[in-house]
Amino acid sequence: MTKGILFDFSGTLFRITDTRPWLDGALASLGLELPEAEAAALAGRLADAGALPGGPNPRELPEALRRLWAERDLDAVRHRAAYTGLAALADLPDPRLADVLYDRHRLPESWRPYPDTEAVLTQLRRRGVPVAVVSNIGWDLRPVFDHHGVGQLVDAYVLSFEHGVQKPDPRLFRAACDALGLDPADVLMVGDDADADGGATALGCAFLHVAHRPVEERPDSLTKVLDRIPD
Repeated sequence: MTKGILFDFSGTLFRITDTRPWLDGALASLGLELPEAEAAALAGRLADAGALPGGPNPRELPEALRRLWAERDLDAVRHRAAYTGLAALADLPDPRLADVLYDRHRLPESWRPYPDTEAVLTQLRRRGVPVAVVSNIGWDLRPVFDHHGVGQLVDAYVLSFEHGVQKPDPRLFRAACDALGLDPADVLMVGDDADADGGATALGCAFLHVAHRPVEERPDSLTKVLDRIPD
């Protein structure tokens, strides 16, 4: 029987803003103005480069960034270096943009919860089911949850950069199960990546896949979790 839930963050409970508003905000913060055609082209180059964390992966990964990309979620330094390195490939009009863009994606308002995130977390709390967020990430996402009013509904955060281990390494899922005080056989992992999040099955956790879709296109996928929990 499922006694606890592990949730992935990006693409599961929350989704990052689109590339264009992310870019527009960064340009505005630097007092930069670009003609519409140039801004649209730059947004396209940033998307192709995979420079927005939580957004599309790079279409082509330069050899010089391959190792950094593979290890980006192990610590904050590598995470920033990987994404600012990708942004620099997009022919930026101002070199300061790489760091400003990176910092902007960490703002709580740059993330939107899926429509059923709060309702499902609330129901799990009501039913006495503990919840942990397990994320491959290079920065502290707790302020995102607090900003959107759901931080009090999460019992533990197990973040790759804080443990020096990234999914699908079973050690990260083990740390999450231990944080909830549960045996992996009694825990369900919910995520959008069958490879990374599905790594929890190596410990004996069950796995539930949800599609990484725009917020408007995925109104109620998380409610499937409640079917696994007695009311």
